[in-house]
Amino acid sequence: MKQFIHEKIELGYDDLDADTTDTGRIYKAPDGNRYPSITTVLSLLSRDAIRAWRKRVGEAEANLISRRASTRGTKVHEIVEQYLDNEYDATKWTPDIIASLENLKPYLHRIDKIYEQECPLYSQHLGVAGRVDCVGIFDGVPSIIDFKTSKRIKTKDKITNYFMQEAAYAIMWEERTGMPIVNLVTIMDVDNEQPLLFKEHRDNWTDDLFKAIEAYRREIRTSPA
Repeated sequence: MKQFIHEKIELGYDDLDADTTDTGRIYKAPDGNRYPSITTVLSLLSRDAIRAWRKRVGEAEANLISRRASTRGTKVHEIVEQYLDNEYDATKWTPDIIASLENLKPYLHRIDKIYEQECPLYSQHLGVAGRVDCVGIFDGVPSIIDFKTSKRIKTKDKITNYFMQEAAYAIMWEERTGMPIVNLVTIMDVDNEQPLLFKEHRDNWTDDLFKAIEAYRREIRTSPA
């Protein structure tokens, strides 16, 4: 089994406290400010589509599908984190989750060094916070690495939120550590299919990111107290 190299980067704090509110997840940063989760901010972009989907399939079915997807996504994230930490124990996982890890291994093995996993970050510049899956060296390049799961194959135009999310992590990381990262890597485990890999440049997504954050701020300002 491959042994991954870890080189921890000092952030100046160990973790960020967070609360889940009616408007989404809010992080409490060491600077005394409270920042919305970047996931919460970007969820506005898909809100109408999700509402339409829930109406089409029905609330009960939508809740069931969402719970299953969330549970699977969490388990795949956990087994990948354990594997990258060089602590993988196959006896702790069900065959379907082990199969997901096996599918992802060819891409995971392209990670040469790991700086952080499940890393809490925030940005005063962006006014958001979040927790990035992995920061490390992918194909020899410093990268923000995010792991996703999907029931079906997705094309680039359907996952632009992912790229904006990763661009936000890259900006947060540079602000917190001084280390610039522009390479964004999305590794997606797909049910009954080969995994997908998307590589993007941070600067191709920052304009859309800034627009999404401003739209969120307008929404918050105009929402009833």
